[in-house]
Amino acid sequence: MTDTDSCDVIIIGGGAAGLMCAITAGQRGRRVIVMEHTDRICRKVRISGGGRCNFTNIHTAADRYLSENPHFARSALARYTPEDFIRMVRSHGIAFHEKKLGQLFCDGTAQEIITLLRTECGRAGVRIITGCQLRELTNNGGFKLRTSQGTFTAQSLVVATGGLSVPSAGATDLGYRIARQFGIRVAACRPGLVPLTLAPADLSVFKPLSGVALPTTVRFNGTRFEESILFTHRGLSGPAVLQISSYWKPGQPLTIDLAPGQDLPAWLAANGARKTLLKNALAEILPARLAETLAQRYLTDKPMNRCTEKELRRAAELLAGFTLTPRGTEGYAKAEVTVGGVDTAELSSKTMETVKVPGLYFIGEVVDVTGHLGGYNFQWAWSSGHAAGRYA
Repeated sequence: MTDTDSCDVIIIGGGAAGLMCAITAGQRGRRVIVMEHTDRICRKVRISGGGRCNFTNIHTAADRYLSENPHFARSALARYTPEDFIRMVRSHGIAFHEKKLGQLFCDGTAQEIITLLRTECGRAGVRIITGCQLRELTNNGGFKLRTSQGTFTAQSLVVATGGLSVPSAGATDLGYRIARQFGIRVAACRPGLVPLTLAPADLSVFKPLSGVALPTTVRFNGTRFEESILFTHRGLSGPAVLQISSYWKPGQPLTIDLAPGQDLPAWLAANGARKTLLKNALAEILPARLAETLAQRYLTDKPMNRCTEKELRRAAELLAGFTLTPRGTEGYAKAEVTVGGVDTAELSSKTMETVKVPGLYFIGEVVDVTGHLGGYNFQWAWSSGHAAGRYA
């Protein structure tokens, strides 16, 4: 290695977005170096989807993403679609399946996607350097990076460092620090797609239900998700809770329909003459342990035929609109993504280049674009990486 290693494009971050950008730029004949600060690329890819990598969602659309500018992602998503990435997956002979709701998973393991990315990087002449920590970054007619493995220069710099989620996989705030170094605004960050915790009083009621799951509709401020929830020893998880967590604001309640699709007033009226205890009747439409907890804590232990009309109405209202105010979240350690990030107003939606600093790009999770659960965040990585790779 020379004292200063020069190339056309340097990409900081060897994850999904960074490698897609590298492949795309390399295919254009650009000399590309990817710098990854940990000892291996794609650490989050490796653990994603339970180790099978939920690599895209066939229902991808801009309305499946959160951002201060909800239209920003539209351009990149339209120009590199799930079908485009699926074509690449097929070309590598990777078998996959749709699990549910458009979510595509490898039949094998996430390693197949990592191998695909590494192979495509090799074909495009991309150089990958792992264990490479950035020590100093300057820009004076070109970007100069002093690192633990030498000094590098390039005309274009792409920041693909990811967010703050899953620090055990190497997540840091480097991307946000680089943005601020160049006067680029960063929207406030918080954990997303993350389990929610309960206050001690509520936890004392629901902790014994740890492991109980059921289909629900969870609502917050006009946003709703129809999926299952899971009671945990700390609070609530499951797909519906992970989804709503990206929207939830501290101190505000969630509303949970515990029996979606069920006409509860009609069901209770039809069963009102039974001598069965209310908790046992409710166990016909809810998990038994949950039915017992709700009856004992919020309703009554009486048989159905001894319940008043008001008590039955209260049962219907409770199940259809149960409210809980989470205490908080389980934080970045358990979060799948980071909500917030580099302000999209600072970027070109076509190229991902910053408006203020020519040649500087931000892609992937470090940007204020956060997808729903189910492969949407990987598709944003592929699409935003491809967008920058076409121009860097």
